[in-house]
Amino acid sequence: MEYRSLGRTGVKVSSLCLGTDNFADPTPEDESARILDMALDEGINLVDTGDIYADGEGEKIIGRAIKANGRRHQTLIATKVDHGRRRPGYSLDDPALYAPNDYGHSRLNIIRACENSLRRLQTDYIDLYQLHRPSPSIPWDEQLGALTDLVRQGKVRYIGCSTHPAWSVAESVMVSEMKGYARFVSEQPPYNLLDRRIENELVPMCEKLGIGLIAWAPMAMGVLAGRYASASAYPEGSRAALRGGFYADRVTERGIEVGRRFSLIAAGIGLTPAQLSILWVKDQPGLVGPLIGPRTVEQLTSLIPVKDMKLDEDTRAACDALVPPGSVAADFHNTANWMKMQVAWEQAK
Repeated sequence: MEYRSLGRTGVKVSSLCLGTDNFADPTPEDESARILDMALDEGINLVDTGDIYADGEGEKIIGRAIKANGRRHQTLIATKVDHGRRRPGYSLDDPALYAPNDYGHSRLNIIRACENSLRRLQTDYIDLYQLHRPSPSIPWDEQLGALTDLVRQGKVRYIGCSTHPAWSVAESVMVSEMKGYARFVSEQPPYNLLDRRIENELVPMCEKLGIGLIAWAPMAMGVLAGRYASASAYPEGSRAALRGGFYADRVTERGIEVGRRFSLIAAGIGLTPAQLSILWVKDQPGLVGPLIGPRTVEQLTSLIPVKDMKLDEDTRAACDALVPPGSVAADFHNTANWMKMQVAWEQAK
């Protein structure tokens, strides 16, 4: 396993990271624990979760699994504080279901969420604590001030963010350096061959400022792995079928067509489409690593060999011919309001 620096820190992170959005939803706890143990056995050392994954049950499973295997010291736990608190009746489409202080990365929510995550994870500290989606109406001073206090209290080691625009991440760095706050060491964006827009601004900005990139959805939610034959009929057990909404919106006919041609490239070099999709992200410039989110032990087993592979230039060029650098074939930023106008512009070309 190759290990890469997490931004400009001294921490080394495996070039494949474990995403756990499937834990408890739908993967049962016993198999989730086996997935986590196998990942650690294979040298993966960063385990990523979030406080809204399965309404907190994902964090609980990780906490119990690490307590059982006794490997907390070798595990980098990354979790997130969402910009909205989930509770009975919660709906992204109905803000009236929020209490007045349920939404946004206020000091109140950040500290409360961190304490809850620590309890669910059964740990004294979180290695990487990330803001999940932007809260543009809340000043960086408040957000970074709260995160800095958590770092100084020893409850958090490093801080990062997820699915933030490049200009916002750069602004956070400026505020941190001006005010002496803790500084983001990572950003976690969606990134795959179908949505390459982060290459336009986010990737070069992060390389310039020393911020590590950990990519989610590297297999494009299975579209690149040949999971979907149609944009209107979803296979049983797929995320589009189980969760619908913005997950289903990411499955498009154009994306499926790219996936078919991508499968031919993978077959030509003796890989599965799933393996090539992970390899492609792993070896892109500026990346710490992709999050692989297996639903089963068998899926993890099939992806582990990618840790020892390198993307050759001929294959890179063939992939670029399918979706050129910086462009988009399916919208994986569809939960990020700040990207919508760029999507409309791409579709109009």
